[in-house]
Amino acid sequence: MENDFSKPQRESAFGIIIMGAYTTFQIIKGTFFIFVIAFLKMQINDIIYVLLGAFAIILFSFVLAYLRYLKFTFFLNKEKQEFVVNKGIFNRDQVIIQLDKIQQVNINQNILQKIIGVYGLKIDTAGAHGEEVSIKAIDETAAYNLKAHLLNRDTAIDMQPEMEHENHLAEEAPFLRISGFTLFKVGLTSNYGQSLALLAAFFYTVIYEGRQLLDAFKINRDEIQSTVTGMLTIVTVFILIACLLIVLLIINLVRTFYKYFELEISQHKDALLLSSGLIAKKNTLISPNKVQITKYSQNYFQKKMHMLNMSLRQAHFGQSKKGHEMQGNTLEIPGCNPTERDELLKMILDEAPLKGKTFIPDWRFLNLPIFFKLILPVSVFLILAFNIPEVKPFIGIAIAYFAIGIMMIYISYRRHRISVNQDFIIKTSGIWDVSNEIVQPNKIQAITTFQYPWHKGVDVGHLSLHTAAGQIHFKYGNYTEIKKLVNYWLYQVESGNKDWM
Repeated sequence: MENDFSKPQRESAFGIIIMGAYTTFQIIKGTFFIFVIAFLKMQINDIIYVLLGAFAIILFSFVLAYLRYLKFTFFLNKEKQEFVVNKGIFNRDQVIIQLDKIQQVNINQNILQKIIGVYGLKIDTAGAHGEEVSIKAIDETAAYNLKAHLLNRDTAIDMQPEMEHENHLAEEAPFLRISGFTLFKVGLTSNYGQSLALLAAFFYTVIYEGRQLLDAFKINRDEIQSTVTGMLTIVTVFILIACLLIVLLIINLVRTFYKYFELEISQHKDALLLSSGLIAKKNTLISPNKVQITKYSQNYFQKKMHMLNMSLRQAHFGQSKKGHEMQGNTLEIPGCNPTERDELLKMILDEAPLKGKTFIPDWRFLNLPIFFKLILPVSVFLILAFNIPEVKPFIGIAIAYFAIGIMMIYISYRRHRISVNQDFIIKTSGIWDVSNEIVQPNKIQAITTFQYPWHKGVDVGHLSLHTAAGQIHFKYGNYTEIKKLVNYWLYQVESGNKDWM
């Protein structure tokens, strides 16, 4: 592939293999259990038709991939500072991206791309739910040169591409590396919620597809249910719980190593390069000035181990992209120590922010959560328990739920804080994981304040800071102080000359 990006050009021809394999995988994943049932229920003589059907799917996928390859072109308009992509087989689409709107460029390489010897390049902007443009196959030199053109604009366009590629490794000497042992500690101490959701989704899929198989083979569900119920005793329940906890821990460790293996962060001109991945290597280049909210969090065990997790939240359109921590609007950096955190904050915010005047919530912060999350559900449960004998033995669980709930809500109240100085706003919150969200006043897009009618007499109100990366809330604060803060921030935004991106 030529490196003169001013001329329309196609991906590498190997992109046909990448796109064909991806389309085939998606079709097979959606019809996997259909093929399983077909293999099990069909006669041996009829299996040939199933194999022919699978061959037809593969052939269709690669024909479709070839047509996409022919119709996909991209080029760089130097005069207008735009990146233009033409794509679509029947409905032709033209995507035009202003270079100054690009937030990050990801250079990735999955297993198939490694075997073939090509890279994938994805471009993210603030106005997309996913990546704006995805190039499936591009050689290494072209990928890094195009990355430099897209993010450095005029400087990169005037530079010799070959020199840029030769120097990129020297310029990207990592200043932060996360070791395997640190990742092991991260896997032990964080992200259990995500792993639990993944485990729940797996069991749901297995149960759902299992029912389909039972219906297909007309197996009596009642017999299976009675057999399973007879095997369940108190001992086996505890064993199952222990096994699930072990599985959850293993999943958490595997997820952590898969996503963040050999995580490195380096400075490349005026941008940060994040590189990580065990099997599919990901390289993400972002501009620090486009980070809207910087967040770091730490729980009790992580504090004892002197480490914390950081996340960089960029502008996004609509809902945040989920399940793509290293891509999309949120970038996760796990396992930093306090010194590395301060170094990153200096690179992103020009200095490590210090907490200024701290504002705390009124005790009325406790009222609604205690009533709706504890008193109301526990009262309903107790009414049922005293009227239904089968429920009465579980009253102890309700009492424990109430006690734990009171403690958690109180901890949440004690940690709900907002600190303000001239250059930064720091919101602190959390129960187990204590997080600090940092935003600069020039990043604020809008400010909302409101007050319930019954709180006017006690001067209690609420504050919401709207940014391009989400909102920061401070609840049940002194309303007079909140209005003074709003006036101060509005003055800073209107009188300052800093851009929000």
